[in-house]
Amino acid sequence: MTTPSSTSRPNAAPLILVTGAARRVGAGIVSELHAAGARVALHYRHSADEAETLAAALNAVRADSAFTVGGDLARFGAAEEIAAAVMARAGRLDGLVNNASSFFPTPLGRIDRAAWDELIGSNLMGPLFLSQALAPALQASRGAIVNIVDIHAERPLARYPLYCAAKAGLAGLTRALAIELAPAVRVNGVSPGPIDWPEDEQFPPAERARIIDHTLLKRTGSAADIARTVRFLLFDAPYVTGQIIAVDGGRSAHL
Repeated sequence: MTTPSSTSRPNAAPLILVTGAARRVGAGIVSELHAAGARVALHYRHSADEAETLAAALNAVRADSAFTVGGDLARFGAAEEIAAAVMARAGRLDGLVNNASSFFPTPLGRIDRAAWDELIGSNLMGPLFLSQALAPALQASRGAIVNIVDIHAERPLARYPLYCAAKAGLAGLTRALAIELAPAVRVNGVSPGPIDWPEDEQFPPAERARIIDHTLLKRTGSAADIARTVRFLLFDAPYVTGQIIAVDGGRSAHL
């Protein structure tokens, strides 16, 4: 992939699609890549206003450097529609960041088809079919894919078996796609630890404190920690593929 710093014309800058880009970690990734000189396509599902606001702010910094595309990646067929919309707008793609994710508990005995469709759809099916649909464009540009996995893909979290299984599938998919798309496309992953807590209070204060106490660096991370690692894997790691980097403050070192 051509690095942003090596380009001088706006249309020559690499185009990166980030899913789940309107808020939280996704917005941090988009902002980091844009600051590095990339053009960005911001995917959203429900957060259209936030996505449009962020894209407008980025375009105010650098004209025609950001646009939005909507779609529900948990719906079969949506990935192909999103891919087609991006290609129709940009004409090329240099990088894909599969960040969009649903996260909620599914204790054994309460798992149903709706939970399966949502968690497997957003965390595994969506990244698979979006990567497949965009593989020809990424091969043509010799681009890269970065999947946002989770440390609980390898070290499961109690009460979240379906989410953990979905992320474990994404970890396996990351390595499988690295094989399938080599040598033209590099495929890597980032596994966050405690970064942005869920906004629906799934983790009460006492549980958050326990998790942080079990983290070697004794603090939460930030969206910027994830974003900088994504940037590295996209632009500064030309001999790295099939790898998953834990960005978790050391929590996974002794879970």
